[in-house]
Amino acid sequence: MKTAIIQHVIRWDELEWNLQHLSSLLNQQPGADLYVLAETFATGFMAEGSTGKAGEQSKRIVGWMQQEASRLDAAIAGSVAAVDVDGNLRNRLFFVRPDGSYDFYDKRHLFGFAGETDEYVPGEQRVVTEWRGVRFLLQVCYDLRFPVFSRNLGDYDAVIYVANWPARRRDVWLTLLKARALENQCFVVGVNRVGSDNACDYLGDSAIINAYGHTLAACKDEMEDVAMAELDMEELQRFRVKFPVLKDADDFRVVE
Repeated sequence: MKTAIIQHVIRWDELEWNLQHLSSLLNQQPGADLYVLAETFATGFMAEGSTGKAGEQSKRIVGWMQQEASRLDAAIAGSVAAVDVDGNLRNRLFFVRPDGSYDFYDKRHLFGFAGETDEYVPGEQRVVTEWRGVRFLLQVCYDLRFPVFSRNLGDYDAVIYVANWPARRRDVWLTLLKARALENQCFVVGVNRVGSDNACDYLGDSAIINAYGHTLAACKDEMEDVAMAELDMEELQRFRVKFPVLKDADDFRVVE
């Protein structure tokens, strides 16, 4: 599967500019099966978000994702501040297919350090979605720090992490992306934004890593960039058979 990572600037709360800009970036890497955008890619990370505003914006953003997925004949993934059926604000990672259908995952580990827990409600369900023969576990930013929740139970082939990960914790991002790939014997697709907002600077460091811990593709540091790599499922399965780490894993589950 050809997977493209879009490392991009986000203008704070300028939805229409961000969507138009992202359409132009998507055009830079035609032919991918999957395009992955950053966390809250259309608005920036707003921990103090308004539920009323988020509800209207999320409809516009998901509509744009459906339109672009259809145009590109590819899936598109990225997170959005969304409102659930009970009126709760969620940091929701959408995985949208060309036919307009989608799956979503609500961020489980909210970043209380930045106030996310004051406004948002955490997700409860682990979500794996399948696309063109690859099973993807969906994760958002701070989830990267919690390996038990993302433990491979033999149910996925790749993990998607979308983020607004600040520059001052760069080493943590780079270290944990590789760790998740190695310990779960899977591909890791990590996409972080670049630029600045009113709280942080962001360096990017977006990358696609294989089960050996090797970087297959990476975006240039501190600038907008698009990179693509092939997720070779046959190679992954050969490695899992040859070196069956997952079969030797401890048997445990997350208790709700």
